[in-house]
Amino acid sequence: MSSFKDSTLTDSDVLGVSAPGLASEEDAAILAKLGYKQELRRNFTMIEIFGISFSIMGLLPSIASVLVYTIPAGPVGMVWGWFLASGFIFVVGLAMADLGSAMPTSGGLYWWTHFFASPTTRNPLSFLVGYSNTLGLVGGLCSIDYGFSLMFLSVIVIARDGNWTPSNGVIYATYLATVLCHAAVATLSSKIMGKLQTVFVVMNFVVIAATVIALPIGARHHRNSAHYIFAETANLTTWPTGWTFMLSWLSPIWTIGAFDSCVHLSEEATRPAKAVPFGILTSIGSCWFFGFIIMIVLAATINPDLESVTGTKFGQPMAQIYYDAVGKNGTIGLMCLLFLTQFLMGISILVAASRQTWAFSRDGALPFSAFFRPISQRFGFIPLRAIWGCAFLAVVLGLLTLVAPAAAQALFSLAVAGNNLAWGVPIFARVVWGQKKFVPGPFYTGDRFSVPVAWIAIVFLVFGTLLAMFPIGGPNPTPESMNYTVVITGAVWIGALTYYYADARNWFTGPKITIADEQLTEEQQVAIRAKGLEEILTTENRGSGRDADVEGV
Repeated sequence: MSSFKDSTLTDSDVLGVSAPGLASEEDAAILAKLGYKQELRRNFTMIEIFGISFSIMGLLPSIASVLVYTIPAGPVGMVWGWFLASGFIFVVGLAMADLGSAMPTSGGLYWWTHFFASPTTRNPLSFLVGYSNTLGLVGGLCSIDYGFSLMFLSVIVIARDGNWTPSNGVIYATYLATVLCHAAVATLSSKIMGKLQTVFVVMNFVVIAATVIALPIGARHHRNSAHYIFAETANLTTWPTGWTFMLSWLSPIWTIGAFDSCVHLSEEATRPAKAVPFGILTSIGSCWFFGFIIMIVLAATINPDLESVTGTKFGQPMAQIYYDAVGKNGTIGLMCLLFLTQFLMGISILVAASRQTWAFSRDGALPFSAFFRPISQRFGFIPLRAIWGCAFLAVVLGLLTLVAPAAAQALFSLAVAGNNLAWGVPIFARVVWGQKKFVPGPFYTGDRFSVPVAWIAIVFLVFGTLLAMFPIGGPNPTPESMNYTVVITGAVWIGALTYYYADARNWFTGPKITIADEQLTEEQQVAIRAKGLEEILTTENRGSGRDADVEGV
């Protein structure tokens, strides 16, 4: 395999792999070197790849959804917990950017795992990463739409002065309608989805600006001191104070997630070897910086009686912070901005989850892969069935909201633990087994720093995964306050490996070739074989590049 920096793509290099109307010859040729035919339309510019990652993060709505993790540690947990954890997340982004620039494909995480892992581990690890990433992204959709439902309903509670409490059934009905709306938007807006990301980013900055301006003004007569903001600790749990501070890291860990969406959209990005690392690092960096500012503002304006904030009758600590600063009408206005922005987050993460699901189906790893594999030409060359498959799975997982709040809370942590494993394994595989096979792309942290960055990322991801499994209230949880993440993610991981060793090991051999051999130059065929890919060239795709998988509906 040769580095994209060092390769000159001549006319003969791209012969047969051009995709008129879908991608430039250069972008199609890069994908061909990874064994895949260009099937999705490259609608996303570099800025729009940043946009989809940043809009999924949905900085302020995400912070509002997970304040329950930070407030128990007091202002120090809110401010410095955010700053420190975000710094480590940026290191993870650097490690992923190295890989995303070198090998940009929609199924990047499990593809990289298969490429770098040892011959005996590549298939099971790739299979595990694919399932963990797919379900982690769907878990992210669940948690975003569940958070939206709570925010939306909290506005009704505020309007009724706290004299109404939504039942679990009402929450689920709101959640269900939200998921279906997101699937419809992701289907009908595919041709302008890249442009919509700019709108989503603007909306995020509007709600951030409104909050950081309105709160200090509204709370001007009772703002907290600088010492309180930067040095005051608290402990509203039965954990030791130090561990409560560490649990506050879950807020940025959950918020600054899904930056792997840049990888999953890489086959729809122009100049992906540069767009993917740019999107990853700018989205994480923006959240690190602006999130730090937001946390300072919240710490400056929060009621020092923190228990009254976490136990608010409005059901959302953010709503109580708004209410104390700007009153009822101001709170309703700001919460409306919040839940509208959260709604947009759900659209973006469904798009990313569907691309990962489609890529995994393309390689035959998911149940009913043949059903989810086709691309819809009518709706703009998108994986239509994968979009609705992800939505259906989110509807089913959302039934946990009918069980108990603790079970619903596990949806948040599924996104953390599932994605952490999927991010960490390919980085680990690279530095342990595949460092000599790694050839950098246009973005590279350098020979001196790349491996240390990767090890720091691995250690942090392991720590973050374990952190996500702790009950936030204390070491002796009740069934209602238990953190069921270990149960849900354990079921996903054990289930995936059980499925592999019981059946899939007989047919799953990793990423498959989807481009006919006569469409490849000799150089590209050599590059593909060097990657250890299995060449699956059936009668129906030989010479056609599997056009049968592009459907008209």
